[in-house]
Amino acid sequence: MNRPANRLLLRNASVVLPDRTIEHASILVENGRIAAVHENNSSESAGVESRDLSGLTVLPGFIDVHIHGAAGIDVMDTTAQGLQEVSRYLASQGVTAWLPTFVPASDENYERAVEAIAESMRDFGTGGARVLGVHYEGPFVNSAQCGALHVEHFKTYSGPADLDSLPVGADMLRMITLAPEVDGGIELVRDLTRRGWVVSIGHTRATIDVLDQALAAGARHMTHFMNAMAPLHHRNPGPIAWGLAREDVTCDVIADGIHLDPFVLRLLVKIKGVD
Repeated sequence: MNRPANRLLLRNASVVLPDRTIEHASILVENGRIAAVHENNSSESAGVESRDLSGLTVLPGFIDVHIHGAAGIDVMDTTAQGLQEVSRYLASQGVTAWLPTFVPASDENYERAVEAIAESMRDFGTGGARVLGVHYEGPFVNSAQCGALHVEHFKTYSGPADLDSLPVGADMLRMITLAPEVDGGIELVRDLTRRGWVVSIGHTRATIDVLDQALAAGARHMTHFMNAMAPLHHRNPGPIAWGLAREDVTCDVIADGIHLDPFVLRLLVKIKGVD
């Protein structure tokens, strides 16, 4: 026997859709999932619990693929319970899923942090952003563009064993930021891609030729675009010009108005598009 649906109507919100924003819209939720979006107050309101969201905006939850911590908690130095506290905080900010992100560190530190992530994924409850896996920022990056990373833990790639030492849990999404110009970098991209990693380019001074090779090997994203990269130069285009020109490469940015000037953010949206 089918149970009646648990229904909730969210009324009078500004609703952000992939192609437009609808004012004074209604969202019908059935059993915790969005069943319909109406461009005006729904006629389905009779007998349905409703909430008035006048003055509020409803948009899809964010997925944060690069975050080192929040609420005073460092993801590399915490427990599963600490990660769950971060998850609850992120949910309050509109983030529904996230990748705890590592900086270059010792294998022992990596191991402890991955164990905490795996435990938090197994024991995921409600009310927080879901942990999807892990993002390694490094250790295969360029020391000339180290940014805030500690160079004593940087590595080059000599063969598959160099990846075998990176701890990863079962059923985790695995993302890594690397510089393709490090020794063995292109084969590193190939090996990671074969293993199912999402490969992103960052902390780099790579030339256009090396970047093209990295793309062919499987790297199709760029981390905190423009930051920790060789600057744009009209005679030496490098990673910034490459990222701007490639329509098949996506970029993430630190959009706080400090890491990138607001004018540059507007320029990036104009060139790369909102997608």
